[in-house]
Amino acid sequence: MSDFPTEGMQLTHILVVADINRSRAWYEDTLGASLYREYRGDSVVLQFLGNWLLLVTGAGPTDDKPNVTMAAPWDENVVDHSFTIRVPDCRRAYEALLLHGAMFLTPPHRRGQEIRCFFRDPDGHLFEISQFG
Repeated sequence: MSDFPTEGMQLTHILVVADINRSRAWYEDTLGASLYREYRGDSVVLQFLGNWLLLVTGAGPTDDKPNVTMAAPWDENVVDHSFTIRVPDCRRAYEALLLHGAMFLTPPHRRGQEIRCFFRDPDGHLFEISQFG
């Protein structure tokens, strides 16, 4: 029997952003995330689809992570983390997100059994909306 993971644990996605206010507004206004808490003007905790998103500004090493620098994405065409939002109707979600200001790479495309399309947050973090079937 393992003590990890245990009941009550939750996963938080940390995204490093260049401008905390711009990013907070985008996540609230475009995705519909809700603010949970704000810290010192350099980080905010949001709730989105049952998940925690922690937006932080870049920073250098700290005592507990001595060789780690947190930095916003430097090239939006190089992805090391992305999000997929499963939706019942990709085209409908695409239209709704367009109305809220999302900037898509392309309109929805069918790839096999899936219809999907991609958009970015203000710092270039990649999001996908996907309909299977």
